[in-house]
Amino acid sequence: MKINLNPNPQPASDSSREEKIAAGGFGKYYTDNMMIAEWTEATGWSDAELKAYGPLALDPATSVLHYGQEIFEGMKAYTQPDGGVSLFRPTANAERFNKSATRMALPEVPVEDFVSTVEALVKQDIKWVPKNIGESLYIRPFMIATEVGLGVRPSNHATYLVITTPASAYFDPSKAVTVWISTEFVRAAKGGTGAAKTGGNYAASLLAQKQAAAEGCDQVVWLDAVEHKWVEEMGGMNLYFVKGHGKGATIFTPKLTGTLLAGITRDSILTVAKDLGYPVEEGMISTDEWRDGVASGEITEIFACGTAAVVSPIGVAKSAQGTWKTGDGEPGPITMEIRNHLLGIQHGTIEDKHGWNVRVK
Repeated sequence: MKINLNPNPQPASDSSREEKIAAGGFGKYYTDNMMIAEWTEATGWSDAELKAYGPLALDPATSVLHYGQEIFEGMKAYTQPDGGVSLFRPTANAERFNKSATRMALPEVPVEDFVSTVEALVKQDIKWVPKNIGESLYIRPFMIATEVGLGVRPSNHATYLVITTPASAYFDPSKAVTVWISTEFVRAAKGGTGAAKTGGNYAASLLAQKQAAAEGCDQVVWLDAVEHKWVEEMGGMNLYFVKGHGKGATIFTPKLTGTLLAGITRDSILTVAKDLGYPVEEGMISTDEWRDGVASGEITEIFACGTAAVVSPIGVAKSAQGTWKTGDGEPGPITMEIRNHLLGIQHGTIEDKHGWNVRVK
């Protein structure tokens, strides 16, 4: 895929850009440019074009608007100690993007093309990358079905885009969040789209998220679709449970069953925890085991993880069956150790033993 560079002729001024970066938040402001490429069943992928960020013109009968055939990714670029910028595990995002594409009957983007389009956009808008630890340039590659027509079938036309936005922490890491365990609604079932990163999964979660907010909670925890007791994931993040104290503690996460998203941060933490000397486990945990483990002191810390939040401590869980607090309800030492170690790798202040960072500049 050739990349044609036609950057925005009127980029934001230095003062405007710095003001927007300093404002922080997540998804508030977007950089000067975006990447776009078209695919048709007959001709395959076109060249990609880097162009000024701006609106898309879609026919009212564009298939994505009616049937939700769409996928996306979330990834980040981080400032390094020498002032350079690196992407974190872009190949893993490319591979997951293609798994989502296959599940949603969309065309795959060759891994090398996915990475090169992301690299080119970040390099063009490099001045938008925040410089503070814990802040980053959030990158959103996505693909939509753009055939015009109302027939229910896989689209014969698709559009791939990449946009970027400066981002601060999704949640304040110094504060533990409160979660609502949903027993009324289901995020995903086996055979469904739970393992794909597609917008419909998130749309289906919004009513439960609204319910969580009404209960004074920050996020929703999803259970399995059959027995409604096995913990799966939290909103757009994976979950981790710390069992025990100190270096003897075990780091536990629900195993991938086909209904959970295979989080890249989740996978990274499995490796980081081992690097730090902690045993790790993947398995099943029920809500009863969660409640009883917290009550007995076996479960000492809980955290969620994902690209946007990196690591977010969980202090209190609420459900229709009751409320329980983990420890003193504050961020735990192992949670923060893992978070700081992973951020250190991403920002280049801790050695990247696994070759995760890909230098852009």
